[in-house]
Amino acid sequence: MKTRKKHDLIVVGAGSGGFAAARTARDLHADVALIDHGPLGGLCILRGCMPSKTLLASSDAITDMREAIELGIHAGDISIDFPHIMQRKHELIRSFADYRIEGLRQFPLYEGPARFISPHEVEVGGDVVLEAKKFIIATGSVVAPAAIPGLPEAGFIDSDAALELEKLPESLIVLGGGYTACELGQFFARMGVKTTIVIRSPHLLSGEDHDIGESLTEYFRGEGIEVHTTTQIVRASVRNGKKVAHIVHDGVDGEIEAEEFLYCLGRVPNIEGLNLAAAGVLEHNITGVKTDGTMRTNNPDFYAIGDVAGKHMLVHVAIYEGEVAARNALTGANEEADYSLTGAHTVFSDPQVAVVGHTERELQSKGVAYVKGAYDFAEHGKAQCIGKTKGFVKMMAAAGDGKILGAAVLGPHGSDLIHEMIVAMRYDATVAQFMCIPHLHPTLAEIWTYPAEECAAKLEMAGPGQIDPEVAL
Repeated sequence: MKTRKKHDLIVVGAGSGGFAAARTARDLHADVALIDHGPLGGLCILRGCMPSKTLLASSDAITDMREAIELGIHAGDISIDFPHIMQRKHELIRSFADYRIEGLRQFPLYEGPARFISPHEVEVGGDVVLEAKKFIIATGSVVAPAAIPGLPEAGFIDSDAALELEKLPESLIVLGGGYTACELGQFFARMGVKTTIVIRSPHLLSGEDHDIGESLTEYFRGEGIEVHTTTQIVRASVRNGKKVAHIVHDGVDGEIEAEEFLYCLGRVPNIEGLNLAAAGVLEHNITGVKTDGTMRTNNPDFYAIGDVAGKHMLVHVAIYEGEVAARNALTGANEEADYSLTGAHTVFSDPQVAVVGHTERELQSKGVAYVKGAYDFAEHGKAQCIGKTKGFVKMMAAAGDGKILGAAVLGPHGSDLIHEMIVAMRYDATVAQFMCIPHLHPTLAEIWTYPAEECAAKLEMAGPGQIDPEVAL
């Protein structure tokens, strides 16, 4: 006989977003339960942000040692203890996961696969049936299926497997040019792996502004990573024990050989087995569970957040959406998620990429009149002092009132530097107001004052209403 229990709200998925939703619901004095099939901890901790950044710390340190000669430091021969690097990662992730699991167990936690059997009932593991008035789906994402002909037969590792390797491959073909491909591809290259990245787009990070993607592509090439742009992989095979990528570039066939493929061609919402149709919830295996601005699905008693909703696959967005969904589910409110700043994101390549607000591509596509200021780290005193001169910062401001519309950084500590712009934009700062903020000298952060000054000068020079939206200054 199956065990039956009731709760006010059930959150399916106990990752960062689901945990945030449960905590918000508890603060609203609701009886909230969590379901997760395990392993407990969530994607960010177990197979995403934290393990990858732990590994990148090692490859960044290797590069700093190799480049220290410019600062008068001779490190000598540098050796890599890959088993130690991986063991350090395992220990850190275990401690992060244990801490998260301790928090999860403060709630009723049902461990097992979830399967909906009606609009208000979900079965867990075949022997427990839970009932609730409201549900939040927070099951995250999984690596997208390998769609390249021959790749499954040839064999490959994905980002999950890459984080668990016990031995470095001699050579690697990275399929994809997004943030995962950039971070892991550069990591393996700096570990001594001959690394080749193959992408269909003209530059890495195809979704970012062209100046960012093109510059990062050249930096990668400068440190010995082969980046094949505007190149299509038509199939994969194995020959004489090597993996072979059969490619087409500018209409010419070619081949690339390596010991291993690293598949980094995206993630898809994790909805398999949920049987959301029984709950009357619409879903799509690529775009995920469709929601409105309040995170509600077509079934008003169901909400979806994070990767499974397919909007922004970012941990801080999942947490924010979880909080919004829980408040709406339990109070009947219609609070809409605002992504104008929450959609800020970063890529932990070297140099790092970080973006907030509108990109230039967005402003141009919408016909918004704006001015732009930019400044290279190569011209910045503190960057020169510490030997970190790759990249630039840029700032976009409204042509009318000078309100900051967006900002981006490609450079050292970009993931930290962007927060100053997030705060400024949170309070609707103009470039004139931003210039009134004191900046310590010499610091990397003061580099933002230069694009602000450039924007202000362009606005003063053009005068009110004189900037053509078709021509960005």
